[in-house]
Amino acid sequence: MRPADLERVTVRESADRYLDLVRARTVTGALSPATAEVYSRDVATFAELAGPGLVLDDLTGADVDAVLLAFARKPDGRRVRPGGGGQSAASQSRFRRSVSAFFKYAVLAGWVQVDPMTAATVTARERGGLRPERRALTREQARGLVGAARGLSEAQPAQGRRDQRTHLRDALIVMVLSTVGPRVSELVRANVEDFFTNDGVRYWRVFGKGGRTRDIPLPVDVAGALEAYLAEGRPATADKALLLSWRGRRLARGDVQAVIDRVQRHVDPAQRRSVTPHGLRHTTATHLLADAVDMDAVRRVLGHSDLATLGRYRDELPGELEVAMRTHPLLRPPR
Repeated sequence: MRPADLERVTVRESADRYLDLVRARTVTGALSPATAEVYSRDVATFAELAGPGLVLDDLTGADVDAVLLAFARKPDGRRVRPGGGGQSAASQSRFRRSVSAFFKYAVLAGWVQVDPMTAATVTARERGGLRPERRALTREQARGLVGAARGLSEAQPAQGRRDQRTHLRDALIVMVLSTVGPRVSELVRANVEDFFTNDGVRYWRVFGKGGRTRDIPLPVDVAGALEAYLAEGRPATADKALLLSWRGRRLARGDVQAVIDRVQRHVDPAQRRSVTPHGLRHTTATHLLADAVDMDAVRRVLGHSDLATLGRYRDELPGELEVAMRTHPLLRPPR
């Protein structure tokens, strides 16, 4: 029997109401904008795949399985994946978590009697580690990419309208991602007012996960690229966003990958390797730790709440074990 207070709402109506709640929780600070964006995108996709006009309470575990499979086969428009289309295991797991959160709320709201996720059997395939483009670049590859970005920031402006030249912005994006390692959501949400100077050092106040903030001192070269972009490359507009398209709109997360790929075209082919913004975050962590920078300092730069999380961002580098054994502290001659 259905409870007396069960409300038979359609998939579309329940999704719309749930997303209203997500937006409200964002305003109150209970959810970060990045998390709200993920929930909104995934629940909207679920409604589209499940059938917007169906009654939510009529969906079964088999129906949810069909949606999960349809999402897994859905082409990932962000990047061309080797070997064909479809969603990565990480994206499938994230989608399943978003749908599960939606149905948990639906039970509390009286839209469904039983959570159909409890009867769903489809799970994401084993991740098997990060895709190559999400791993850290080697030192040579990273230097090649940063060198290409530096070259863009120092190059003479190309011909054409000033407001359509983006080389200074592209250089800044790649240099920040490679050396400071922010989350891509943190980078695109940055505003001009988030950057300040204290005792001659340029800082970026990053608004991260869970409403936490951190002040990161920028390397001198990155600070120089920032000043060049603000002085000569950023379109004149009232928008407070740091990174703007040539039309004067805030860059979206998906635009950042296109910027990296564009800068990669200036890298020597021998040093070039496809990489995502998340791969550059791994690059920052890996090379700072390999250079014996204090682990807690690296944790604070990346915005992790604990050191255990940092360990997942430390990728292996070719030859590092050989170097470690060659310079073993117990076998060095006494000074």
